[in-house]
Amino acid sequence: MQQPVLVLGAGPAAYEVPLERIAGIRPVILVDTAVPDWARPFLSGHLTADPEREARTAETIVRYADRQPVAGVLTWTRKHLRTAARITGYLGLPGLSYETAAACADPVAARDRLARHGVIPDESGDPDGPLVSAETVVLDDEVRIAALTRTTPGAPGGLPVRHSVHAHDGLLHNRFLRQTVERAVRALGLTHTVAHVGLRLTGRGPRVTGVAPYLPGDLIPWLVERATGVDLAEVALAMACGTVVDAVPWRERAAAIRFAESADGRSYWVAEGEDAAACDRALGAA
Repeated sequence: MQQPVLVLGAGPAAYEVPLERIAGIRPVILVDTAVPDWARPFLSGHLTADPEREARTAETIVRYADRQPVAGVLTWTRKHLRTAARITGYLGLPGLSYETAAACADPVAARDRLARHGVIPDESGDPDGPLVSAETVVLDDEVRIAALTRTTPGAPGGLPVRHSVHAHDGLLHNRFLRQTVERAVRALGLTHTVAHVGLRLTGRGPRVTGVAPYLPGDLIPWLVERATGVDLAEVALAMACGTVVDAVPWRERAAAIRFAESADGRSYWVAEGEDAAACDRALGAA
């Protein structure tokens, strides 16, 4: 049997897509207080522990690893970054350093670190500045932007209403955006991780809205895979397990998702096509 990967915290149901992909490659053991119904089909086991209780969860996992070697540790929740780093440090597995994880888990500390390294955080809240995120693969000294996600925000403080990814997005060739992403990654000390680098485009250049060193939600990994061929879930798993990483785009398409809020919850429609216009037409008819 392959060595399993541990996932700290199930997260929202939008992570069903990457969890299914990861489970198709390696056995997955969920570390959480309970198992949500949507995650059950993809799990090979469950360790009952609260990932927010860092020391106790680390002890539980180290005892488990004494009986069953672990291939890697993943999380897609900011509040579990420190616990994940503590565990990978104990077990000698690839992952963020504890210092980096602690900074990324605290938005104020992360912004301070970015500012100290000359990376300008977005403090304007200017609704006219377009929002994009760089889906970034960081492999040691190499910083590769696998795709750009363009986001249409909802009401102030609300959830986004749309994301789109286009393999031929012209911003991929914008050197100021690339420099900002690279400087943000290095300022936070990120290595060997998938990172979701949020940016606001302003008249004075890109401003960083936040950096999440884990797989993004909102089905963004699905959009990236359909548009570019890069499977961010597979890349994140390979990095966590210290195996070969393939993050070279090979598909040239576009994909988008549109959300709607209702009394019954959050609904969504997805579309893919040869270009962004085709996705617009499909989502407009949804």
